[in-house]
Amino acid sequence: MGTVISLALPVEGCWTPGGEPVLEGATAAVERVFAGLDATFSLYRPDSEASRLARGEVTLRDTSAAFRARFADATGWRLLTDGFFTPERPDGILDLSGIIKGYAIDQAASALESAGITDWCLNAGGDVLVSGSPAPGTGTPWLAGIVDPQDRGTLLSGFALGGTGRFAALATSGTAERGNHIWRAGAGRRGRHPLEFRQVSVAAPDILTADVLATAIVAGGRRMLDWATDSWDVEVLAVLGGGELLATPGFRA
Repeated sequence: MGTVISLALPVEGCWTPGGEPVLEGATAAVERVFAGLDATFSLYRPDSEASRLARGEVTLRDTSAAFRARFADATGWRLLTDGFFTPERPDGILDLSGIIKGYAIDQAASALESAGITDWCLNAGGDVLVSGSPAPGTGTPWLAGIVDPQDRGTLLSGFALGGTGRFAALATSGTAERGNHIWRAGAGRRGRHPLEFRQVSVAAPDILTADVLATAIVAGGRRMLDWATDSWDVEVLAVLGGGELLATPGFRA
């Protein structure tokens, strides 16, 4: 998926009660999930379903049930965000990458839970989902850092995830890493438009909500920011073009 994926376990969680290592099996389970979804949905792989659809070799109706299910998820989010999140590129190509990374993180979490691993932190390209605590049994949260888009060596904020809190996911979208790669319906054939926010971080109970809304707010500006904070249980930290910050109470705290 063109990004780095990392998995952290507390020291206490790295071994089974019988003394067997856990981390190797856990990372293999996560890798299988991401590799499988990448093989289906990546537009960088010429043999993927996504690439075959983009070339017109198959129609959406011909794609797998899994592909159509993710398309349905993406179009549902398009409706919920008034089009600020959309799976269709301005050139007409269907691109589900805006939802697949969050879905992959969610599926990897299910794989870890199925393996009986309860305390972990999964980070995929800066989108973070956690379970349990870095100190099992204490209720201590994991602490996620948010990088300053104007100085990649500096943190803007930290945000507590997991533990006994209600937020387990944090996603960040913006232009600092990959430039202006976010498009929006109605913004012309190239889909680019002046962005009000340089970076947006969203904390939510689940990673799909956090990931989609972070992208939608970057695309939709203050209008989408207001809609997101009114409609979902989220906290948001938005960086304006000049570096000024807009933050909901959870981040201000």
